[in-house]
Amino acid sequence: MTVSKKAIVLLSGGLDSATCLALARQDGFQPVALSFDYGQRHHAELAAARRLAAASGVSDYRVLRLDLGAIGGSALTDASIDVPTEASAGIPVTYVPARNTVFLSFALGLAEVVGADDIYIGVNAVDYSGYPDCRPEFIAAFEQVANLATRAGVEGHRMQIHTPLIALSKAEIIQTGLRLGVDYSLTVSCYQADAEGRACGRCDSCRLRRQGFDAAGVTDPTRYY
Repeated sequence: MTVSKKAIVLLSGGLDSATCLALARQDGFQPVALSFDYGQRHHAELAAARRLAAASGVSDYRVLRLDLGAIGGSALTDASIDVPTEASAGIPVTYVPARNTVFLSFALGLAEVVGADDIYIGVNAVDYSGYPDCRPEFIAAFEQVANLATRAGVEGHRMQIHTPLIALSKAEIIQTGLRLGVDYSLTVSCYQADAEGRACGRCDSCRLRRQGFDAAGVTDPTRYY
């Protein structure tokens, strides 16, 4: 495989973003991995992202620091809001207001700086928690903004937002990653993982992850506390 050009890959440290990173490589891109320290209560995911970047041989890995906790409004950024341990109807309290819009905006800026026309994000509209910024309509709208609001876009370098996982079940994502050699023991998906990266096994993210491994028929490598 010949690597031809760069792509920004949003790397959270979770199962989906790890698979996205592998798919970007398969597509022939040289990944520039981007993580965010945004005030999340589960910092173990950043350590997982670093492990994944190193294991994948990513030569350009960056962490941007934001303070979405100053806005609050989410169980992931406000310690006074409990992370739910049961499935709920509607958009859950683990939704972080405008998170993917903010993340993609920074990724778009970085893409212009490093000369990348492509951004990968591991959003999913099948086995997910009901977040509005994981929907195909949102991605299509943001891609249109990207091509209207950037020098690269108006000068003919079409910016493309890649969402290779958006129509896959969690089991299909896991099977895809295993085929590409992803080591899921390096990932952390839990919304309230401890400092060592061990998962609670009770939050929505843990539930979806466990169901995915069960449906894929493979052993779940998650460490629980």
